[in-house]
Amino acid sequence: MTKELNNYAFIDSQNLNLGVRAQGWELDFARFRVYLKDKYDITKAFLCIGYVKGNEGLYKYFQESGYICVFKPTLEFPDGEVKGNVDAELVLHAMIHINDFHKALIITGDGDFYCLVEYLLEQKKLLALMVPNHKRYSGLLKRADFLPYTRFVADIKNKVQKKKDPNEDKTSSGHPFRS
Repeated sequence: MTKELNNYAFIDSQNLNLGVRAQGWELDFARFRVYLKDKYDITKAFLCIGYVKGNEGLYKYFQESGYICVFKPTLEFPDGEVKGNVDAELVLHAMIHINDFHKALIITGDGDFYCLVEYLLEQKKLLALMVPNHKRYSGLLKRADFLPYTRFVADIKNKVQKKKDPNEDKTSSGHPFRS
């Protein structure tokens, strides 16, 4: 009997969403979760996300798709910009659970996670670093010993891209991850 791997994913949701959208396509989060399970044996996927009142339906969708949502309170500025930086939450949850998982998949292109990726690599706990936008990610994450672990979301676009609904209203869908 073979032992099942118990790998966890820690996801910077804003970096993932904006990184993919900057390349002109949209991620199907449900398909992406299945991909993570099938390809990387991800048993728990922590989706670190800023909490915005009114998006409860979206959060329910994420949870029903198999994500564990880690919410960060957000601030709304006078210009309408909403800010909810999840860096500390992602690092904290990775460290809280470090003895619970075999290896970790970190999904971000943000150089603020350099120390986490470096530490996981040193501890032989880094499964992979998955970068949302291969054209725009931090030079800190391009370190030579990180490169063998680096994967790009664009390389799996055909497996995780949201399919266009022919009946969808092209003007404004109301979906917070759409323009």
